[in-house]
Amino acid sequence: MVTQTKELFRKYTDEAEFAKIVDYDTVAEMWAHCVKAYADDTAVVDNGTAYSFARLEDDAAGFRTLLKQPETGTRVAIFAANSYDFVKAYLAVVTSGCTAVIFPAHLDETAVFGCCMMFGVKKLVYQPDFEEKLSLVKARRPDIELLPADACSDEKTPMADCDGKTPCAVVFTGGTTGKSKGALLSNAAVMQGTVNGCYGYEKVFGQRYLLILPLSHVFGLIRNLMTSLYTGSALFICRNNKDMFRDIAGFKPTILVMVPALAEMALTLSKKFGRNMLGDDLKTIICGAAPVSPFLITEYDKLGVKLLAGYGLTESANLVSGNPESLAKPESVGLPFPNQELRIENGELWLKGRNMMDGYVGVEEAGAYEDGWFKTGDLVRIDEDGYLYITGRTKEIIVLQSGENVSPAEVETAFNALPFVQDSQVFESENEFGAQILALEVVLRPTELTNLAPEERSAYALKELEAVNKKLPTFQQVSKITIRDSDFQRSPAMKIVRYKHEKNGNH
Repeated sequence: MVTQTKELFRKYTDEAEFAKIVDYDTVAEMWAHCVKAYADDTAVVDNGTAYSFARLEDDAAGFRTLLKQPETGTRVAIFAANSYDFVKAYLAVVTSGCTAVIFPAHLDETAVFGCCMMFGVKKLVYQPDFEEKLSLVKARRPDIELLPADACSDEKTPMADCDGKTPCAVVFTGGTTGKSKGALLSNAAVMQGTVNGCYGYEKVFGQRYLLILPLSHVFGLIRNLMTSLYTGSALFICRNNKDMFRDIAGFKPTILVMVPALAEMALTLSKKFGRNMLGDDLKTIICGAAPVSPFLITEYDKLGVKLLAGYGLTESANLVSGNPESLAKPESVGLPFPNQELRIENGELWLKGRNMMDGYVGVEEAGAYEDGWFKTGDLVRIDEDGYLYITGRTKEIIVLQSGENVSPAEVETAFNALPFVQDSQVFESENEFGAQILALEVVLRPTELTNLAPEERSAYALKELEAVNKKLPTFQQVSKITIRDSDFQRSPAMKIVRYKHEKNGNH
């Protein structure tokens, strides 16, 4: 069992800034401090308007009035795209002692109604553009109070008193089975996830963030929004990812929070059009939600940008670990953050701690806990320096007819080490005789092997992939390698959607 403290991260941060990293029990306690300390500083920039911390609190206080001082823990859905109104409503809800149930913006009217029923929603805050998706709620649940996200009262209501155990947010997750459900995070868990975002890099406070990730995803909500507010930083809301580089040029962020697929795209364009595509002031990229290639870490370092990989779960209020030594240990997801305990059982990571959820909402997930430990489903190892490595998922293990267990992610790591491999997927298939085999599909990086003709690129890549394959243990070797001419299907979080094995090699 491993228990961590924040002292492991002290040497990576300016000493004066490290001293400012303190724990708060609730979002309201944190927010009250921020409003006092950074009153006139810019908190959010949206649609051409800059909103100070004081203005944001003033608008949140007006929205708290519209909530009519509900009982502590009342579940209030927020159904809005990334926007100032989302941020205002979210702060108003959670500082009223309510629980913000974050609805993804892509939900249709049937899903919105179903989620209201599943999560016990009493009030629903919506962006006016989404009103047509509320028809079923209006017809079947007229008792649910509907509040436009752009509304505000001239009467101001102060923040409510609550404690760290008070439920704060319900965030959608696939859990350990992949079925969509809600993870219930307490105020203490949200605040631990928020403060974890401050560890492992030099300059923490007074930064400039760009919001690209959806706020309905825990990575966007906690690491992008909450840590930005906590650190007195300015958050520029990118309304459309197609405008990301235009917004970077105008706002000049110092920190980006990205998934690997976006980091790949940004790197490709930076190599094609120059470093200024990232903005001259960019110093740090926080990258997670999917495996991070060591190639990204080394290539961004050449551009003067530190790309720091991490690992987290919705159930852990996002952040479990972060890697301050990304160049030295590029395959690691880093050191575990403080106030949590880690345990490895049969290779699987189990967790306890202040950052962990209180449970799933609306459904039960059998086997998620054992003796109070949350079973992540992730296979891991820890090296002699305490750094964590993800080696696969328990549910993705392929059992060969020989009895050997193969973790696709572990095998993919070997192929992904080649600089021209952007992404890969190892999966179970069959040969022409119906025998079980392992197969590999690969997506090549557009920035690599550009000196070769298309047919030469494929031939060279296949030769190098086969050389890696021959060095693997026999039971991990693939029998078929295919180079794709398009990307893999991806989830809303930009993770690769893994193939499901069917007979005759179909997937």
